[in-house]
Parts: sequence; structure tokens; C-alpha cells
Amino acid sequence: MHAICLRVCSVVDIIERWHLFFATGTDKMTMMHRSCFFPITRYLLMTCCLLGAAASLVACSSQQRFPHAPMSGEDVVIQVASLQLEVPQFYSYRAKGKDVNFFVLRMQDRVLSFLDACLTCYPRKLGYESKEGYVVCRACSTTYSVYKLEKGIGGCYPIRLEGRQEGGSYFIARSTLERHGSKF
Repeated sequence: MHAICLRVCSVVDIIERWHLFFATGTDKMTMMHRSCFFPITRYLLMTCCLLGAAASLVACSSQQRFPHAPMSGEDVVIQVASLQLEVPQFYSYRAKGKDVNFFVLRMQDRVLSFLDACLTCYPRKLGYESKEGYVVCRACSTTYSVYKLEKGIGGCYPIRLEGRQEGGSYFIARSTLERHGSKF
């Protein structure tokens, strides 16, 4: 935040000097005393810059919010029929005061589940987004086909979650999600 304040002050100083340079027929002290408009402009400019910087920091670091996963006993239970073919469905599970985000993906013959995080970019807490048969890391823009997620390990691939399919339901143990809470 200190660096942002220094940049804002530098911008304000440049504007101040520009204003004084182009003013004709008055010296610096006379101009500073005569104009009440200039100090107001300076404070408004600094306030706007600080608010803009704060808003951009909050927007860039916010974790996405997803619907809470349906629970049954010690498992998260997803109905396979509710999943679109080859389109990730994102969920959140609340563990130890944190939202653990994950997504479930229905393929032709199986269901897969992954954390909405990778080993490389998880500290930024931005996760992935789904785009036309691909998942895209929101931190580094690395793109992966949904067909290659199952074999991906390390780097920016989503972290695989263990789950099991029984009939028309897909189960993920709550303990599995809680174990990964440190990534969120």
C-alpha cells in the first residue's frame, strides 16, 4: 500500500508542477494562496486514486463463490444426472471457516472431481473457469482440455480429488475436502 501512496503522490506532484508551469504572470506562492481550487483538486485526485487502487486489489484477490455441495452423512453427494456432459460443475464445502472449492466433471463413462486450485497458483485463490470444453486457470491463464485433466499431475493442473460413483450418485468424503482446506 505504501508503494501505491508514493505513486499517487508522484502523480499529484507532476500535476502540481504542470499546473504551476503553465500558469502565466504569477509566482508559485501567489498562485498557491490565490487558488482554493487547486488543493481541493489535489485531495480529490488522491482520494480517487486510493479508492481505485483498493477496489482493484480486492477484485483481483477474491475467491469465487459457488453453491454449497449437497451433503449426506460423511459425504458430499452429487447426482450424476444433474451434471452436464463434459462441463465442470463448481461447488463449495465449508471446512474450518474456509470455503473449499471444487468441481465435478461428468465424462462419457465416468465422473471426476478436482479442487478449484492447483499446486502452482493456489496461493492467489483464483481457481479455474470453464470455457467451451476447457478449464482455464484464472491466475496464469493456462488452459487444459477437460479430456486431459485426469492424467495431469503437477504444475497448473487442477488437484485431483478422490471420489466414487455408486449408481446415479457421486460421493466425495468430507474428510478428503477438509484435508485440502489449507489451499483455500
